[in-house]
Amino acid sequence: MEAVPLTPRRIGFDQFEMDLRSGELRKSGRKIRLQPKPFQLLALLLEHPGEVVTREEVRGKLWPDGTHVDFDHGLGTALNKIREALGDSAENPRFVETLPRRGYRFIGSIREPAAEITETHAQTAGTVREIEGSRRKAALWLLALALTVFVIAYVWLNQRSHAAGLALRPVPFTAYTGLEVAPSFSPDGSRIAFSWTEDKRLPSDGYDLYVKSVGDENPVRFTTSPSRWISSAWSPDGASIAIHRVTNAGSGIYLVPSRGGPEQKLRVTYAANSQDAAISWSPDGKSIAFSDAASSEGKRRIQLFSLATSESTQIPHDETCKDEQMPAFSHDGTKLAYVCALGWEEYGIAVQDLQQQKPKILRTFRGWIRGLVWTAGDQSLILAQSQVGNENNGFRELTVADASLRFLPYGQEGNWPAISPKGDRFAYDTYSDGHNNIWRLDLANLREPPMELISSTREQYFAQYSPDGSRIAFASTRSGNNEIWMSDAQGKDLVQLTNMGQPSGAPSWSPDGKEIAFDTRQNGRAAIYVLDLTQRNPRKITINVDEPSVPSWSRDGKWIYFIGGAGPNGAKIYRVPAQGGEATSLSTISGYGPVESFDGQRVFFAIHNGKRARLETASLKPTGTEGLVKGMPVLSFAANWAIVRNGVYFYPADSPGTLSYFDFATEKVRPVFEVGRGSYYGLSISPDGRYALYAKIEGISSDIMLINNFH
Repeated sequence: MEAVPLTPRRIGFDQFEMDLRSGELRKSGRKIRLQPKPFQLLALLLEHPGEVVTREEVRGKLWPDGTHVDFDHGLGTALNKIREALGDSAENPRFVETLPRRGYRFIGSIREPAAEITETHAQTAGTVREIEGSRRKAALWLLALALTVFVIAYVWLNQRSHAAGLALRPVPFTAYTGLEVAPSFSPDGSRIAFSWTEDKRLPSDGYDLYVKSVGDENPVRFTTSPSRWISSAWSPDGASIAIHRVTNAGSGIYLVPSRGGPEQKLRVTYAANSQDAAISWSPDGKSIAFSDAASSEGKRRIQLFSLATSESTQIPHDETCKDEQMPAFSHDGTKLAYVCALGWEEYGIAVQDLQQQKPKILRTFRGWIRGLVWTAGDQSLILAQSQVGNENNGFRELTVADASLRFLPYGQEGNWPAISPKGDRFAYDTYSDGHNNIWRLDLANLREPPMELISSTREQYFAQYSPDGSRIAFASTRSGNNEIWMSDAQGKDLVQLTNMGQPSGAPSWSPDGKEIAFDTRQNGRAAIYVLDLTQRNPRKITINVDEPSVPSWSRDGKWIYFIGGAGPNGAKIYRVPAQGGEATSLSTISGYGPVESFDGQRVFFAIHNGKRARLETASLKPTGTEGLVKGMPVLSFAANWAIVRNGVYFYPADSPGTLSYFDFATEKVRPVFEVGRGSYYGLSISPDGRYALYAKIEGISSDIMLINNFH
């Protein structure tokens, strides 16, 4: 009898197995949740291992009747869910590879599926057994014995793997309304100090210090002075908690008794944000490491505060470090790790042997960091890495000996990692539900509330009106990656303009409205592209400057301004012919977001030091003269201002939720509208001056997550 060929019911790869009939995905026997669409997409890729599955094939199989926008959004979401389930990375894929503008490919190794016994096969096997008779009985007994041993071993290994998986499963340590951030463990690991505010806005001025025991749902409040931020560190004997408080009125380091009692102020600091505020208590209990500057505008250096003398001493400094932040003592107290800021979106992890004179920079990174901590054996560091538009943000473990790096498969989008002194518990905070939507404010009728013009469950920002005001270009992650999108002036008729497969943003219209310049980052390296709206084929602009980004057009369309040359002194302002070529330097200092004046005589840009920004100008006729805009207040954020013919709209640092207007002629400031906290990443005024577009983040929440039995 001829055997009937069967399609495998199960497909195995690495530690995973997919059951195509039941729709289940398992890892080492443990079921992993994967929604239907991501499951179908993964199954489609597994059916064609090593082959490119085009976007059109995916659409035809999974979304045969879907629209373009729904398809791109759904596809991006499905890919993210697959990578999350498999612990895969878009940057360094092990299983699913993205081929920009082509499709996707499964690059893992498929295991040979075990043959399945159907009713027909069973009947055939029965006939064979009758014919063979006693000749095969001995072989079957041996096979049964081998299978029994295999099953016992498999169950034992699976139980161990399952237990390990459960042990590293993050669970909520807090789940309160508002934001709970910046955890730190008590010396015995039984309690966690953290900062909490019930205010859901960013930035918030309502943080206070709380302490909660593991297994107890009743947090205890330790401070009553609401602040913009509080970082904490426990004394080695557990008697005190050091806090670094950031407020508008003045920042400083304080001691709080861990059993309650009045605060003791240790010293004043110039801390302005969460990165400035990170502190670490030495294991011998004698000093507290912190970051500070000589003034509010100065460079930050790591210092040690002596609890015996109340004096501060700066540790050896590496001249390549623009700023130094986030100190972390090793458990043996011989080394101090910290963050070395090298420039805009670039930093290094430095380790200072406290018996040596020079620190060692282990490795450099693109993006930003939100926390640094030593593992229990002092062999490695865990850092929270973040980069705009990168779907692979999260925790990385950096080995000190060889600077090797591995991605940790939990805590995606986590911040401020903390490890208990014994190394058996890992805590961090994680934001959720917050995203930017684009709002429109009618400047001619301020009695009307702002309108949520372009909304989504994903991010959208950097909205820019076209020169005639009929269209809006913006950046969004609604297709999975940061891409450039376009709508009409009412936020309708959305069209995805790019499919770069890499983070793209900062769109800028050409004066004739026919092209859009934007930046993109491939493997973290920036480049500028120009998109012709007729051909829809982005072309890269060749520029002789490293890391060009944040482009904008000159009023005559002949030049593209940009920032570039990131390094120890930060990115400077340049311009290049619109077709590409040799760039001309326009500034001697670092800046952000160059925009040409309406008369073409100068270029505006923001200078920033990571805390606040000021508006600067550089002369174009002739080039070379720089200076602050006279009378202009400090900006709340370097990417949140818009030049108009006679002035500038902006958010002042002392009132970051108030859209304001500065008049060039009178040098006067007037408040325009209270849009509220959380307005970042772009501001645009319509050509007729009627409307303002801005991106605002809402719905923020943050909880402390805890992993027990950490290893």
